[in-house]
Amino acid sequence: MKSVIHPSPMRRVTPILTGLVLAVLASPLMAHGVNENDKAFIEGASGVNIIPYMYLGAKHMVTGYDHLLFLAGVIFFLYRLKDVAAYVTLFAVGHSTTLLLGVMLDIRANPFLIDAIIGLSVVYKAIDNLDGFRTWFGFAPNPKAAVLIFGFFHGFGLATKLQELTLARDGMFANLVSFNIGVEMGQFMALTVILLLMNLWRLSDSFRRSAILANAALMTAGFVLIGYQLTGYFSKGV
Repeated sequence: MKSVIHPSPMRRVTPILTGLVLAVLASPLMAHGVNENDKAFIEGASGVNIIPYMYLGAKHMVTGYDHLLFLAGVIFFLYRLKDVAAYVTLFAVGHSTTLLLGVMLDIRANPFLIDAIIGLSVVYKAIDNLDGFRTWFGFAPNPKAAVLIFGFFHGFGLATKLQELTLARDGMFANLVSFNIGVEMGQFMALTVILLLMNLWRLSDSFRRSAILANAALMTAGFVLIGYQLTGYFSKGV
């Protein structure tokens, strides 16, 4: 007997992720970019600026398409808050570590290649959600280890952009810590919205069917990110 799926407002949640993916495809991505106003502030500021850097960190997270896509993939099939907290904490630890160390110790890498790996993180999570690794290769990477490792690259991606700016040494550590706190605040806000929408979507009869399409769209966005960054690398970064 076929079940009848009645129209429901919850089913409208499905296009949200698709809309985010389309935004990625339509505006290839200043995901780790620093706009001119923020750049002018960072390069002109001196001393400790806790609140402004917290704001910049939160802004970076809630407007970073790559972060949001990856986090959406990470929590896609997580139903318990303690599991969500565990994975998000691993991502935060990775992100914060490489951001701080990358800038403070001036550890450098080509930003196009780092951002291409960030795009790969989105592809990885979509494949993992579709159980593609077990289907194609007979095994799956440890998901917690993968989130931590990709968290390192997400943080290093921003570090490479900050290294392009002239940051005052006076107060740098305090400002970077403040920035990280802002990132966590922005992450909390973004995750709250994503989880609310995801939970509404999960209550709909269409979730299982739409989940495949959503992760396929997520994978597509990841490949677009990779292609865009590799194009930049071969045309500008070598």
